[in-house]
Amino acid sequence: MIIRRSSIRLTLFAALLGVAPLAGQGAAAQPSPADVAFMSGMIGHHAQAVLMAGWAETHGASPTVLNYCRKVAVSQRDEIHLMERWLADHHQAPADTSGMYALPGPGMDRMRMPGMLTAEQLVRLDSARGPAWDRLFLEDMIRHHQGAVSMVNQLFETPGAGQGLVFQFATDVSADQTIEISRMRQMLLTLP
Repeated sequence: MIIRRSSIRLTLFAALLGVAPLAGQGAAAQPSPADVAFMSGMIGHHAQAVLMAGWAETHGASPTVLNYCRKVAVSQRDEIHLMERWLADHHQAPADTSGMYALPGPGMDRMRMPGMLTAEQLVRLDSARGPAWDRLFLEDMIRHHQGAVSMVNQLFETPGAGQGLVFQFATDVSADQTIEISRMRQMLLTLP
């Protein structure tokens, strides 16, 4: 059995969330507005990645890209749950990001975060099939991941933000997404 680094990280992060109130980091320690915005925004960002990856099965993805998409869907869903739990533990409601990762509809392009696909880009990806889908997915997901790294950088540039568990989580997101960008670039090189 192969144990992924992200699985270990998520397990540790979840354990830390569970003991944070006992360690004096619970309700008494109010998160910065930037931390709340980052965690809320990253939920929407991850949700769009899950949506995109979920199309692999029905859009004729190659076995390599399909396996990668399955990994993305699982890991990013797990991280969404952790971010939702962190927000709940800090009595914060996530921002309304429902229009940011769905197919076109009212308000789709409002408050776009770095790397988020527009409605038109999502339609184009959803319309592609086979090798064309693989290529477009990888190109779009590279930009999407670069946007997540940009969000982490913005968080760390904000005075007083990115402390404690948010720092650990954001650092891991940046490292993981950077590694994934390299993997996707390699996959692009092997496409027909």
